[in-house]
This record gives sequence, structure tokens and C-alpha cells, in this order.
Amino acid sequence: MYEKMTGNIPLEKIDDYRWCIPRSYKPGMRVPGLIYADEKLLKDIYQDKALEQVVNVAHLPGIVNNSLAMPDIHWGYGFPIGGVAATDIDEGGVISPGGVGFDINCGVRLLKTNLEYDDVKGKIKDLIYRLFSDVPSGVGSEGDISVSPKEEKEILLKGARWAVEKGFGTNDDLECTEENGAMSGADPQAVSQRALQRGKTQSGTLGSGNHFIEVQVIDQLYDREACDTLGLNLGQVMVEIHSGSRGLGYQVCEDYSRSMIGSLTKYNINVPDRQLACAPLTSSEGKAYLSAMKCAANYAWCNRQCLMYLTRQVFEKVFGSSWQKLGMFLIYDVAHNIAKIEQHKVNGKQKNLCVHRKGATRAFGPGHQALPEKYKKIGQPVIIPGDMGRNSYLLVGTEKAMQETFGSACHGAGRLKSRTAAIRSIRPDMLLKELESKGIIVKASGRNTLVEEAPAVYKDINDVVGVVHNAGISKRVCRMRPLGVIKG
Repeated sequence: MYEKMTGNIPLEKIDDYRWCIPRSYKPGMRVPGLIYADEKLLKDIYQDKALEQVVNVAHLPGIVNNSLAMPDIHWGYGFPIGGVAATDIDEGGVISPGGVGFDINCGVRLLKTNLEYDDVKGKIKDLIYRLFSDVPSGVGSEGDISVSPKEEKEILLKGARWAVEKGFGTNDDLECTEENGAMSGADPQAVSQRALQRGKTQSGTLGSGNHFIEVQVIDQLYDREACDTLGLNLGQVMVEIHSGSRGLGYQVCEDYSRSMIGSLTKYNINVPDRQLACAPLTSSEGKAYLSAMKCAANYAWCNRQCLMYLTRQVFEKVFGSSWQKLGMFLIYDVAHNIAKIEQHKVNGKQKNLCVHRKGATRAFGPGHQALPEKYKKIGQPVIIPGDMGRNSYLLVGTEKAMQETFGSACHGAGRLKSRTAAIRSIRPDMLLKELESKGIIVKASGRNTLVEEAPAVYKDINDVVGVVHNAGISKRVCRMRPLGVIKG
């Protein structure tokens, strides 16, 4: 049964949380589109052309199973933000910079603390103001953690380990970071001088837009066993850090998005959108981009490790105790905007795939060899932040995600309004009053940043996570509400 909705893209309802765009919709589609959403979220999804991008992605050479869309899907460059696609390397599978995005390895890490709400409620303002003062944020921000050109190339190879070796963390942090904080196979020679120049002064900086550090409190538990494994309780204070590869990652994407347009002709690749410029993974162009992307991903993991170090220092100052005594240990760090070579089953056979996650989170199920031993029983922690006025969630990956989505879930709430529309329609003073009335302290680098990230410009994270949970591709563990946030 097909349902015609606004936008004239036919959707076949599979169940209350899954919808299919059939291959027959458009000549050249190699696989169907599979959208995770309920009927409420579908109305929002149809406000832009994201579903057309799902269809376009289905044309990629070597794509297997489905062109996937998470419930936070919205219009992006090439791929929709919230899009997932895997290509088979042995069957001419390609890699596309548009399937990774400009902010390579924009990701989020979640820290727990031993503090409870009563311990911090009188100090939230001081805590947020000190974070804003001590953590460089905003467009073009430069950090106190300066590096030489030689050290910058070391960061591109070592990722978060570089920061740990410099005293900005511990080996336990690396264990709780996806890929242990660095992808092997990075090659600084594949990164342009312009990209290196842009990244030189931005280690340990938050960046702009939706990047943030947020102090939160757990207000609801869903899975007692998983909470016990993770050491989490109602009323416990948490910290969420969201940032990426800054100007370096942006430049890597820009460089290769342009250069790969020539690969379309060279390798006789037909795609409906030049923003899906791509190259076979076995080609020199494909290998070069993958090596450069890994450099940017490693830079981002180092960046978040440095941001966590600065955050721990602020808590030490405010509470007069070491971060260890405050229990500020990393739950997990997950990457968004990345492509990875992984093994997954396709038609019953184990295959080497290039999994593009564009605004999507890895969500490996229990027992996966890539997980730390302590998480193998419950599955990979999946961190899904909301907007600064609502909730964030911690979930765990599932076996169903491994079967359906290459071990992937959504990465956030998903935008409803553009930044331009937000600036036109939202007053900063009224927004601050609204947030303060909810007990949320906010510091931002500028008035525009504040309104661009207002709760009203995002889908309701509770709806989005509800789809992910009910579809079975991740399982809710606990929910956090914001107490204070700094925005770049």
C-alpha cells in the first residue's frame, strides 16, 4: 500500500516506525529508501527535500540493502543529515565526501560525575560562566593548547592519544572512545596545506553553531541493568561535550568534494546530484580521501579529549576537588559524520563495507568485538543530544541495529528551521527569559548563535528518540535535562 504525501514521493508503510521508498520510484535507484519515523515526524520531514536526497543516495555504485534515513533527517549537502549508506568494496563500492559531511567527526562525549543536583544547583551560574571563560568557543576561536606543525601532524595520526600523552587525559578515556580515539591509515600527506593551516590553532576549541558543553541532570531511568553497569542514578549530574574537526575537517571536505567531481567522468559514475561526487574505494582518489578523512576524524577526537580536560579543570576549580574524586569519568565518545570500513552481513554473507554515517551515530549491539569489555553485555552507549531547552538521551545499541542499519542510529533532534529563519523569528531576550524560567543558564558567543540554536528550531528530541527506541535500533537507558550550557 502506498501513501501519497506532500512532495509526491510515494511511501510504503512497513509499520508505525518504518517507511519505504520503492526502487521503482525513480530509474537508477539500486536499492529502496528506508525511513525511520512516525507519522508526526513525517510531516516535519516533508518540509524540505531530504527524502529526495535519500532517493539520490540510492543511486550510488555498490550501495547495499537500503538508503537509510534516521528520524532526525533534514536537508544536507549531498546526503541528507541523518542519512546512512553502506557500499560494498568488492562490488565497485564508492566513498563520497557528501556522505560524511563538512564537519568530519562532529561527535559527542558524555561524562558522569559523583555530584547530585543538590550539590550543583547553587553553583550552576558560576560553573557555566567559568566554562565559557576557560573554554575557547565561537567562529575562528583559538585555544591555549598550541601545537607546532610537527605536532599537528602527530595529532592527525594519533588522535586522542596525542592529548593523553601530553597529560590531557588517561588511557581509560581512550578505552571509552570510539576507535580508541584514532583511526589507523590516516595520512597527513593527503591533507592540504590550507586545511593544516586552519587546524593549527584550533585544538581544544569548541567551535560555533550547534557545538556546546552542557551540564545536565538525570531525570528519568529506563533500563536499571544498563544504569547499574554504567554507574548511573536518578539526580546524578552529567556533562555532554559536542564538537568536531573545526576548520581542518571543513577544508578536507571542501577540497575533496571539488576534486572528486572529475572522478564521476573518469570512472563512468552516474549520480543525480554532483554533491554526491564520489570515487571507488579501490581507486587512488577514494584512498586519498579516506586517508584525509581519517586525519580530520583523529583531529576531532583529540579536540574533544582536550575539551574534556578543560572541562574537568573548571569543575576542579568550582568544587575544590580533583576530577577523579568528583567521579568525572567518560561514559563514551561517539562520532557523527564519518565513513568507516566495517564488516556486516549482506544476504547472509560477511562483507567488507564502507558505512557512511552523515549526522548519524554508530550503535553496535551487545557482544561486538569493537566494544570495551565492560560494555559488551549491554551494547555500545549511544548518546543523542537534544536542544538546549529539552532533554538528551543515553541509549545502547542493539542486535536489530546490526541487522537493519549497519549498527547505526540517529545523532540528535534534527533541525526544523534554518538559521536564517531562526534569526528572523526569535528574539534573544525572550529566549533567554524562557530558558531561565526553566532553570537553564546559557552563555553564547553571540546573539545570532543563541537564536540559531533555540529549542523552537529543532524537532522534539523525545519524539525522535521514541522512534529509535520503538523501532528497536537502540534502547533507552536514561534521560537528562539541561541545567546550563555554553554555545560557540
